[in-house]
Amino acid sequence: MSDALRRPDASPQPHSHTEPHPHTEPHTHHRPHVLAVGAPGPGREQLTRTLRLTGHEVTHAVPGDVRRQVRQAPPDAIVALDDGPDGRRQGRDVIREVRADPAGQALPLLMVTAARGPSTVAELLRHGADDCVPEAPDPDELSARIAAKLHRVPVPVEQLLLDPRTGLYSAPHFMAELDRELQRPAAARRGGVLAVVRVAETEALETRLGPRVRREVAERLAQVGERLGNVCDRLGWDEEGRLLVLMPGVDEETATASLREFASSVAGTRFVVADENVRLTPAVGWLPLSDCTGEGASARAAERARDAAEEALRHRDLRPVRYEPWMRTAAAHGHRRARPGLRGLLSAVTPLLSPVLMVALGVGVPFLLYQQAYAMGWDAASFAYWVVVAGLVTSALLIVLECLFSLDAEQRPAAPGQPYPVASAVIAAYLPNEAATIVDTVESFLRLDYPNELEIVLAYNTPHPLPVEETLREIAGRDPRLVLLPVAGSTSKAQNLNAAVTRVRGEFVGIFDADHHPAPDAFRHAWDWLSNGYDVVQGHCVIRNGESSWVARLVGIEFEAIYAVSHPGRTRLYGFGVFGGSNGFWRTDLLARTRMHGSMLTEDIDSTMRALGEGARIAMDRTLVSRELAPTMLKPLWNQRSRWAQGWLQVSLEHLWRGLRSPVFTRRQKTGLFVLLGWREIQPWLTLQILPILLHAAWRAGGADRLDWAVPVCLVAAAVTMSAGLVQAAFAWRLAVPELRARRSWFWHYLLVTTFFYTHFKNMVARAAHLKEALGDRQWRVTPRATAVAATAVVAAEPAGTGGGS
Repeated sequence: MSDALRRPDASPQPHSHTEPHPHTEPHTHHRPHVLAVGAPGPGREQLTRTLRLTGHEVTHAVPGDVRRQVRQAPPDAIVALDDGPDGRRQGRDVIREVRADPAGQALPLLMVTAARGPSTVAELLRHGADDCVPEAPDPDELSARIAAKLHRVPVPVEQLLLDPRTGLYSAPHFMAELDRELQRPAAARRGGVLAVVRVAETEALETRLGPRVRREVAERLAQVGERLGNVCDRLGWDEEGRLLVLMPGVDEETATASLREFASSVAGTRFVVADENVRLTPAVGWLPLSDCTGEGASARAAERARDAAEEALRHRDLRPVRYEPWMRTAAAHGHRRARPGLRGLLSAVTPLLSPVLMVALGVGVPFLLYQQAYAMGWDAASFAYWVVVAGLVTSALLIVLECLFSLDAEQRPAAPGQPYPVASAVIAAYLPNEAATIVDTVESFLRLDYPNELEIVLAYNTPHPLPVEETLREIAGRDPRLVLLPVAGSTSKAQNLNAAVTRVRGEFVGIFDADHHPAPDAFRHAWDWLSNGYDVVQGHCVIRNGESSWVARLVGIEFEAIYAVSHPGRTRLYGFGVFGGSNGFWRTDLLARTRMHGSMLTEDIDSTMRALGEGARIAMDRTLVSRELAPTMLKPLWNQRSRWAQGWLQVSLEHLWRGLRSPVFTRRQKTGLFVLLGWREIQPWLTLQILPILLHAAWRAGGADRLDWAVPVCLVAAAVTMSAGLVQAAFAWRLAVPELRARRSWFWHYLLVTTFFYTHFKNMVARAAHLKEALGDRQWRVTPRATAVAATAVVAAEPAGTGGGS
């Protein structure tokens, strides 16, 4: 950060104001009124005698009653004892009480302390005292110090170039700097950005600790900016505690990168604010200076940047938000903008367009290309045939490799590397969708076995009050481990988690959806990994309502193939784990600086990819079990898998190229990234290519009945491809949890349905998700919850755009 921030060329302006201080003139006509604060006793009696001896009028107040006394009979000054009758130091409490009231913020406050050494004096001054004197002070010295405070000529902060309390530009001078920058000719200005930073926790901290936290929070933010040494050339703050950032002469990409680094650094740092150790969530709004022209441009620019910061505050995901015109309307009406009409129209027509586009793009266009190439003398279809066969065989062999490597998955450490710390569980819930299951979920968490304190944070959103909230409040009243955290305005699971991560007290956090029931030893086993060098550990999600329907039974075995086979196998094969969503456990500091992005439909995969990019280690543990509910019908399953598929595509677009270029990943890991994020997106379309190839071959042969279907290579490829499913089902049975392994018929059912239906179902879902992403339809459709005992009691899905469900 430039030295201009801390030591600008301009010096403080001379103090030219002529308004007399309210205490200056009256003191020539009456005895100064001093409020002596302290518990009744010899110390306060001696202080009273000293003050009266020097001509002061004295009244008394005990700690805790100061604000009432100040309001009833405002004194000219306050003199307070630092020590209580029991020897407990009470000076900071008195200072906080005085300064928390507007009537006491400007009063001279002197502390009388018996403590030895400069550290105590420095501490009291830092907390808001104006002066300190030793116990039993000399009467003349005490009187002179009071008079000096009463007769000083105060300089309002807004008339100083720099706020002496924070070292930042005061708001008026920052706006003057901004105005000067905007008045420069556009040709000489060359870019530039204005940003406003809000902190999500400011209001809660102020409620507990008083208004001075706004100043302290601004100081802490400025310290981070100075430590980073980024391109921020001017920093200021306003009385609302917002940090004002002027970045002249930089392009938008550089500015957003710097602001992103700043936000991540703030979120990853523990700060001491008003004597409390806290985490802060910066919400950064910005706009380019080129968008600010005309009369009143500086005020308009600041207002727009504040609107963008408000939008960033809703998400709490650390990403800087650029101002858009709709944010002004949303701020004026106190709510978020409605979905644009075009977006709603796309959402309505996408289900109708997808099948048509899928056939046109996946079958029609290739068929026409093969026809055209053949007419030009090139048999492109034959070449494509071998590509498709090679792709199908490759996919099958990768599945078999994952199965083999899953047998050699890394075992959980035998013992924790450190003592068990305080831990936290965060349950993200959208209550209208979870009302039938949330109480059962909360009670299952309160039965967990953990050798240290375990807090259960239910971070939830709901558009309207629900009866279940009263039940939850009753449970929280009985058991203080349950913390209820309503997240107003939330529209996603990510926002609920981001709101919770700075509130939790645990050294590590377990993340869960609202239908999860972790095994009693889940948190103990998670710490076995985290205390031995890992940053995230993903457990084994097991379906607990497989009896509900054939769909739930299918998903139950599929989860065994995913969590017991594929995830551990891939981790061992490629040298890194991924996921970290439900039944995922994070070190709290890592999650605090990583957060989850609500714009990503699989926000947990996106977060783990970003964590991996920073060098985090992620473990997969199939013995770390949590049981959840599966969809019980095909339509909810389609919606769920469609969101997953589209989310994976978003992650691939965001992280694949970046990961392949990153020096953090080894060649082996980059191979895994390509398979995980690249090949999985190609395969659904590749498998579809067999149709236009066969159509072209039938056209050339004069009919499908004239084709030779007994080609050895074709038969071998088909056998290899189909055998992969059999191998995966066998390994899933071998590594499944005991209660599912006993259901051998379920695995045969899974193999049969997967071979002839489910694989094609998932490929169709993936292709449809690609088209949805291309059309801009990114709405979240909630997965309905069904109770484990009554599959028919399915909670109806809420309108798209709500969050919290899996």
